Amino acid sequence: MRWERTVTVIGCHVGGEENDVIVGGVLPPPGATMFDKKRYLEAHGDELRRWLLFEPRGKPTLCVNLVTPPTRADCDAGLIIMESADYPPMSGSNTICTVTVLLETGMLPMREPVTTLTLDTPAGPVPVEATWRDGKVERVQFTNVPCFATHLGANLDVEGLGTITVDVAYGGAFFAIVDAPSLGFAVAPKEARELVALGNRITAAAARQLDVRHPENPDIHGVTFTELTMPFTGPGTVNRNAVVVAPGRIDRSPCGTGTCARLAVLHARGQLGPGQGFIHESIIGSRFEAGIARETTVGGRPGIIPTIAGQAWITGVFQHGLDPSDPFRGGYTLPDLWLA
Repeated sequence: MRWERTVTVIGCHVGGEENDVIVGGVLPPPGATMFDKKRYLEAHGDELRRWLLFEPRGKPTLCVNLVTPPTRADCDAGLIIMESADYPPMSGSNTICTVTVLLETGMLPMREPVTTLTLDTPAGPVPVEATWRDGKVERVQFTNVPCFATHLGANLDVEGLGTITVDVAYGGAFFAIVDAPSLGFAVAPKEARELVALGNRITAAAARQLDVRHPENPDIHGVTFTELTMPFTGPGTVNRNAVVVAPGRIDRSPCGTGTCARLAVLHARGQLGPGQGFIHESIIGSRFEAGIARETTVGGRPGIIPTIAGQAWITGVFQHGLDPSDPFRGGYTLPDLWLA
């Protein structure tokens, strides 16, 4: 065995969504902020993402998180999220998994019954409360960055569908949110393949036709996800959704940032207020608790501070090696699985 580098990864999932965490073998990228570090990896270090996430080592449903020292004095650890197609500024499921790994492996100290910490993410600081017992994290609740709606009832021309109505909101990334029954869907597991094909077309259309840009960080822009939802039935109820993620698959969890985007839309429509929330359910039945902590403004635009809670489970410890003679050391994709 002749490896030129070794990377140690802790496997972890939340709600069925696999979000692994790098715990060794990677030095922090340069940058004064986590957003700078993210951009450095995008421009100069993307081989790490492709090596770990593309085949033959990775798969379309995998995300990997790089933990670094924080760039802010008020944070405990830095987080860079690597997905199959890009580096989102924030991810709720990846946050829950990363906090679980940091605490259960002892990288950050646990304090029973609740450990509080703050992650330094490219989207901004994210406070976290982790409830644990006997060395096991049983619940992670994070308070997300400010979220806001940009479009309510916008018309969107979609290939093969014609004109449909969408809402758009920022929950850590920009989401096009669509009523699933209006398109003939019930967000059932048997519909997954059709939902992906539809969601990819909606995302592409929204990215072209709806100009969205974060008012406080213009480098965060463009609709990158589509969220298909069942009708909202009121505070405290259970509501199902499916978030379509590049390169063409459904988030197995209820999607933390997608849930925050939906909270922002429900608030903008007057259906949820501060102190209220609901249970968001994924296409496979896993659930997040979602709520609105308080109202805020983002660049003069009305918004909310949401909270999301869920539980993650560690699945294993892996060491990935890079053999210099491997012809697929940089990874590859094929359109049978990697649809985009």
